[in-house]
Amino acid sequence: MFSFTKKYARMYLAFTILYQKSDFNKSFSHFFVRQGKIMKIVGIICEYNPLHHGHRKQIDWIRGRYGEDCAIVCLMSGNYVQRGLPAVFPKMTRAEAALRCGADLVLELPVTYVLSSAEGFASGGVSILGKLCDELCFGSETGTERSLMDTAESLLSPAFCGALRTCLDEGLSFPAARQKALAQQGTGAELLSSPNDILGVEYCKAILAQNCSMKPLVIRREGSYHDEFPDKVNPSATSLRNLLAKGLSIAPYIPEDTAALYRKEDIHTLKAGERAMLMRLRTMCDAEFEEVPYGSEGLWRKLMHESRRQATLEEILTAVKSKRYTRSRIDRMVMCAFLGLTQRDLSTPAPYARILGFSARGRQVLRAAREQTTLYNVGVKTDDPFWEIEQRCTDLYALFRETSPDIAGSESKCRIINQQTLQDFHI
Repeated sequence: MFSFTKKYARMYLAFTILYQKSDFNKSFSHFFVRQGKIMKIVGIICEYNPLHHGHRKQIDWIRGRYGEDCAIVCLMSGNYVQRGLPAVFPKMTRAEAALRCGADLVLELPVTYVLSSAEGFASGGVSILGKLCDELCFGSETGTERSLMDTAESLLSPAFCGALRTCLDEGLSFPAARQKALAQQGTGAELLSSPNDILGVEYCKAILAQNCSMKPLVIRREGSYHDEFPDKVNPSATSLRNLLAKGLSIAPYIPEDTAALYRKEDIHTLKAGERAMLMRLRTMCDAEFEEVPYGSEGLWRKLMHESRRQATLEEILTAVKSKRYTRSRIDRMVMCAFLGLTQRDLSTPAPYARILGFSARGRQVLRAAREQTTLYNVGVKTDDPFWEIEQRCTDLYALFRETSPDIAGSESKCRIINQQTLQDFHI
């Protein structure tokens, strides 16, 4: 456990008694004592696809706000991202980049949460970090903690649910129907027009719905999320991926600590894995299409027919998309089909999260979290059926490597990134 001087013995005892008598222990104290000081833990749900100056700025901002007695926990998507695409670099490379840039602990957000809707992505992330963290820090284009929470409360109200169903029946897409229904309830819908604001509202909804004691901590998101050409100060990850796809350098837009790390890695792209995806789609039977997530209202049947008619992946995606169904939903649907993920898989709570790496401070967080949540070191085999999903998704990710496919079986070979040699253990 922890080593304390006599000076802090009484302080620690008093804190322990307070903790045992309080409601904190329902999810975790959100503070823990390190070298006689109470440490705050701040979480970030992220993708770092790839990590750039804007991401580093967020980590530095948290550190500047709370000092060295703050632990930063990053819950990062693995080899796939929420848009339904393969991550440009493997998860272990991106986790090391986060640790080099100041993160104390990097956990992997389970793939079944990653490939969920924004609501499912946020809910899954909060369900994990809510047991570990005192605050959840995220970017917002226009909002504040209070305005985001107010919007989240409106979205959770019974009156909103009825209004949303009416708007959906008019044939509107879900985002458009949600904005209209919210406006009808007398709540401004401006926070549902920008990507980071939308995700921020979903985080707040999850915090409220799960009765989580973790608090939102908002940092202003500078720049544009969808910029095709990177801004040196506030680049978008989209613009950097575009540069990588063209074989151009992203060095001016990323921290120096990560440049060498990225240079040694081959990028992964959807185009590189297109033939593998087409093979899967063309050989799926009707029953398999029916089990694909996001296929309600007959959308699975439309995907099935277009997969058997169109020549390229882009033609399939374009043919399935409609006014009612967004492109991001179709992208996630097709990726889930390729990975063999069903609606049941996405609806089932993930049994654990993976530890990808940690600093000395992060190791203390893990020790304190021992009884609060289930975490396994990356690469450790489990008896849970979820292990099969993890292995399959990693094996198929290897087919997206642009130079040539990577070998299968790499999931079990992953090893945790840490500052000390540590045997695999189950926390």
